[in-house]
Amino acid sequence: MNQLRVAVVGAGVFGRNHARVIHRNPEVQLVGVIDTDLMRAKQIADEYNSHGYASFADIPDKVDAAIIASPTETHEAVASRLLEADIDVLVEKPIADSSAAGERLTRLAAERGRILQVGHLERFNPALIALERMVTVPLFFEVHRLSVFTVRSLDIDVILDLMIHDLDIVLSLTRDTPDEIRAAGISVLSPKVDIANVRLSFPSGCIANLTASRVSTEKVRKIRLFQPSQYISLDYARQEAVAFEVKPHPGRALPDIEHSTLPVEKAEPLELELKSFFDCIRTRANPRVDGSQATAALHVAESILAKIKEHGDLVAETVSRGLDG
Repeated sequence: MNQLRVAVVGAGVFGRNHARVIHRNPEVQLVGVIDTDLMRAKQIADEYNSHGYASFADIPDKVDAAIIASPTETHEAVASRLLEADIDVLVEKPIADSSAAGERLTRLAAERGRILQVGHLERFNPALIALERMVTVPLFFEVHRLSVFTVRSLDIDVILDLMIHDLDIVLSLTRDTPDEIRAAGISVLSPKVDIANVRLSFPSGCIANLTASRVSTEKVRKIRLFQPSQYISLDYARQEAVAFEVKPHPGRALPDIEHSTLPVEKAEPLELELKSFFDCIRTRANPRVDGSQATAALHVAESILAKIKEHGDLVAETVSRGLDG
């Protein structure tokens, strides 16, 4: 089997991780790392026996696919150029800086017959894959994604930085779109929203409460799913999931509550994500997270940010009236 020729666009933390995983895949050749900071591109490329370039145009040979791990505001321009050159693309989340841009990329990929996968990495977490097999009728979600503050991704709000993972997951599990959104968020250590709480209501009656923070003292990534007679708790970091189930007990009024650990075959989600992407390239199958799904999550994220602004304006007005009084 011929090696797939793959380039990584963006020499930041995500770009380095993609280069690392690609390098150890014998079926894929890392042909280059691209960044406007040529020195940084070459530094990462040297680590993985590749070449660094300042522009995609500098790569001497055609590539089969590219990973876009550049800043969010560049996603549409970079991905469009690659798709138009008939190159399959995996673009990091969020798909673009607006849902309208995400829709344009999705249409372009369809028109060109190209694979467009979006890097919603948590969808490849083995614990989530185990949970998906257990889903029946989701009734309630409680989601927490907390991170210690770093200077990474301060160009976007915590909704697009962290919560976007959980929005995508909840939408994929409910297979529905919320009909009501309530949200509040504040800026703490950056000009953007750093901590937020969101409540999504779905036409089915399902409710999802989501909290995301990048100013926490600890790292937490958990989701709890409640459905008829069952509760499932999942820890993304540990890649563990436990199910609690109510079962009738013959001859007794009170039921039994049984708990079981879901079978999880632990693995690195990034490795699974890239393997899935490369398989899609070879088989032309639709990605696990395609442009339409990623754009739907981004659209909800935009609605949440609008609600947060609404709430912020209300709080500011209330504070102002209180001070004036």
